Amino acid sequence: MEQEVILEKAILVGCQTQTHDDIRFQYSMEELASLTETAKGKVLTTLIQKRDRIHSALYIGKGKVEELKALVEELEVDLVIFNDELSPSQKRNLGAELDARIIDRTQLILDIFAQRARSKEGKLQVELAQLQYLLPRLAGQGIALSRLGAGIGTRGPGETKLESDRRHIRRRIDDIKTQLSVIVQHRDRYRERRKKNKAFQVAIVGYTNAGKSTLFNRLSEADSYEENQLFATLDPMTRKLILPSGFLTLITDTVGFIQDLPTALIAAFRSTLEEVKEADLLLHVVDMSSEDYFQHEKTVNKLLENLDIKEIPQLTVYNKKDIKHPNFVPTSNSSSVFISAFDEEDRNELKKKLQGMIIELMEPYEVRVPSDEGKLLSQLKNETILRELTFNEESELYQCKGYSLPDHQISGQLQKYKK
Repeated sequence: MEQEVILEKAILVGCQTQTHDDIRFQYSMEELASLTETAKGKVLTTLIQKRDRIHSALYIGKGKVEELKALVEELEVDLVIFNDELSPSQKRNLGAELDARIIDRTQLILDIFAQRARSKEGKLQVELAQLQYLLPRLAGQGIALSRLGAGIGTRGPGETKLESDRRHIRRRIDDIKTQLSVIVQHRDRYRERRKKNKAFQVAIVGYTNAGKSTLFNRLSEADSYEENQLFATLDPMTRKLILPSGFLTLITDTVGFIQDLPTALIAAFRSTLEEVKEADLLLHVVDMSSEDYFQHEKTVNKLLENLDIKEIPQLTVYNKKDIKHPNFVPTSNSSSVFISAFDEEDRNELKKKLQGMIIELMEPYEVRVPSDEGKLLSQLKNETILRELTFNEESELYQCKGYSLPDHQISGQLQKYKK
């Protein structure tokens, strides 16, 4: 029998300052609600205040805190979720006023990551980010934690670790960093091997819930976790993707991006995002059905910029065209394609477009290969984009035309067979 999930009751609190216009602020509050649902919480109501700047001691003004206090008592909520990262003192002050657990946007995202991490590396990265977030906020948390027990915002490292002293947490942070560096070295070696074999690498990037894993699974016949949820994928997965010509590429699914992604998380997932850095081409998936698609696209490009990967060629894949938003206007005019990840014809169109972009990075070749060079002929099919293959019976040579990557070892092998 399936266990019924008991949803925690929550109030969302947002403070709109002059830096956020109405639309952007509204989207960030809607996103907070989606994040809350993903973390198995139920939003009962939302409290919003407009201020010149965030209240340094309480995040929102004293009057609003009184209003919030009354709401907490009246609705008997389990937790209050704030739309920005709270400073340690704001959290303490609010804790003294409100009889509910208090978490902020960062903690909420970290909590979802704790639920989603599947691999050892993913789990370690989440724990590291959580501990680094908690370290400056330890003072005065002990009583609150033991009183309130488990729930959203407390998953992951667990209470006992949080209540132990800073020294214990610092030791744990060092221990995790050591374990992660071993995993990173292992991945670097694996990556070097892939580079040596010169497989062409494609990375899928995009805002969380844009449909990356769905597309990844359909393109590569993989079984990456796909769900209509935020942050369904945390651990990068690499699979083979064969293009229409038979050219073999490797495709990697990556963690979804989100605006105001906690710094601790960007730092923790940096090694995962290194996969993106090594790619030869990026597929940037954008959800056409989202009203906020433009902001999403901007956020992803900004994060790519921060990771110093602006130079990698990018194909923008506008996804979910069957349910696209009525106000949708594409922003990328150069290399883009409109698809529904579930539609086979659309996926084939995407593969063709992808192949066209790869050809632009290649150099043409024309060679005559002896018929007993079976291995080389099969390499031409998989490791180059073969456009023409005809057999000349008189000379017993295969006439081959196509495109190859300039720095691929096969380009050297072809020299001796050139016309």
